[in-house]
Amino acid sequence: MADDMDGAIRIEREGHVARIVIDRPRKHNAITPAMARSLGEACAALDADAAIRVAVITGGGARAFSAGSDMNALGEITDLWAFRSRVEYAAVVRDMRKPVIAALRGWVLGGGLEIALGADIRIAGASARLGAPEVTRGWVGGGGASQMLPRLVGYGQAMRLLLSGDTIAAGQALSIGLVEDVVADEALDAHVAALAQRIAAFSPVATQAVKAATRAALSMPLEAGIRHENELHVLCMSDRGRHEGIAAFVEKRPATFGE
Repeated sequence: MADDMDGAIRIEREGHVARIVIDRPRKHNAITPAMARSLGEACAALDADAAIRVAVITGGGARAFSAGSDMNALGEITDLWAFRSRVEYAAVVRDMRKPVIAALRGWVLGGGLEIALGADIRIAGASARLGAPEVTRGWVGGGGASQMLPRLVGYGQAMRLLLSGDTIAAGQALSIGLVEDVVADEALDAHVAALAQRIAAFSPVATQAVKAATRAALSMPLEAGIRHENELHVLCMSDRGRHEGIAAFVEKRPATFGE
């Protein structure tokens, strides 16, 4: 168990899947600057590890995914220029090249919501409560909520969440497209693990190309995005996984993309 005051970022590995655990449960997995740095190091290490094809990110304990930044640490900020250069913990998740699945239960608030928004797929337990309360504290979030929320749920729903600071239940988050699925809390880990293992069984070149192409759609004009997709398609054609995929189709068997 992590130290309650300092917290920890834990990595668990199972085959080609890594599980990143934000582990500070008594503080609703609120993230300190040291934890932010550790999360950045973990994401970089997993991106560089050829054995890992998919990352799952979740919170320690049953009460929260993460309540965002540690409020005491925010209250101690004296050097705003140094704060500007902080490790932005939602960004390090969002910038991972490999597919990331967020497994959400309990409170998913502020920076915790921004971490979830940085993932590629969000699966919520029934207990999940999601919100962006920053406006009630006197600021706008710095981890991407104002940019990612409109892209996921539309302008009006995003503004309702960002301007009210309200939290919404998992079922409502599903209805507006903020999460992709809702399952019973006790089934969450197994459900996410099965999805992660399924994705990890595919060619890592293909899954990372899919992510790169789809992420490009968030920021590129259509024609540029289509050209970018085609370049990634050509890159995939140069990978040996293409031959295995075709052979498996012809032989009517599942493809095997390495151990």
